[in-house]
Amino acid sequence: MAGHVAQEHPHGADRLCAAGDRVYSRAVRRGRVPRQDAEPVPCLLELALLHPDPDDMDWLVPTSPQEVMTRLLRGVHDEVSASQRRVGSAVEAFERYAGLGRLLRTPAGTESTAIRVLDGLSRIQAAMDEATQACTTEVLTVQPGGIRREAELSEGLHRALALRGRGVRMRDLYTHVARHGQGLLNYLELMGDAVEARTLDEVIDRLILFDRTVAFVPANTDRTMALELRHPALVGYLGTVFERLWRLAIPLTAPLPATGIEGISLREQSIAALLAEGHQDAVIAERLGISVRTARAHIARLSETLGAASRTQLGVRIAQAGLDGSPRTGPASVILPGRESPTAR
Repeated sequence: MAGHVAQEHPHGADRLCAAGDRVYSRAVRRGRVPRQDAEPVPCLLELALLHPDPDDMDWLVPTSPQEVMTRLLRGVHDEVSASQRRVGSAVEAFERYAGLGRLLRTPAGTESTAIRVLDGLSRIQAAMDEATQACTTEVLTVQPGGIRREAELSEGLHRALALRGRGVRMRDLYTHVARHGQGLLNYLELMGDAVEARTLDEVIDRLILFDRTVAFVPANTDRTMALELRHPALVGYLGTVFERLWRLAIPLTAPLPATGIEGISLREQSIAALLAEGHQDAVIAERLGISVRTARAHIARLSETLGAASRTQLGVRIAQAGLDGSPRTGPASVILPGRESPTAR
């Protein structure tokens, strides 16, 4: 029954239900009310607004409104005091945790965070200038995007010259397409033996690694934000990735190898492999650092060379020729247009 009453009258003396307010008001006006009048509103007895008349237990007399107000004000005061105590405890806890945070700071002169977000080109440049000044042994970079623009090369030239002046070794990875940029060739000629460059079909997103202690990678697509990484495990992992790509790359001073398939260039071989993986033209262009128009021109020439009349047929011919990265299936996997298979004789 008590549970039922709590559900019927879920309130305190400061928010009486309408029925309770009517009975209590009548009791105050008359001095008392019959017990049966209060049966529909048991909240009045529960909240001690009515209590039995000691002279006649069939009647209920009201607690004076002044006493009820005093009780309510006391309750409000207690709640405010409790809230103030909780606020004080929260402030003390905040100060305690803040003090612990100060104890965890790294020694002066070192970076206090393993990952720092650099928002804006000015902050990125300032952080890289700082890393350049502290660098003493090597800089590793990955530069995607095909032919490097003169503005990009000029922007970092002062850092490269400063590093060269201190005898720092620099190694750069580019895509094969970058070989056709005269600006890059001029830059490498200026830097001399301080910079060694190699190229791959495709590379990972931009990476700059100083002394295997701090790395910079893009944090958004337009490169207006960057991450400065100083966590040893992360930096070590990126260094390992670079070294593995470096071993696969071809020195910029060496010619690109032939594909072994007459009429198909190394770039078209790369495009064929990406087509076999199911990539769209725009994705292929981005990964190889060329325009979509150039990528489609290569795809058209690849189709012509392999004698494919549709994209579906091109996929089949790519697989037959082993251009998808798998071994060729026979001594003469592809019969190019106008040529006879040596096994047809």
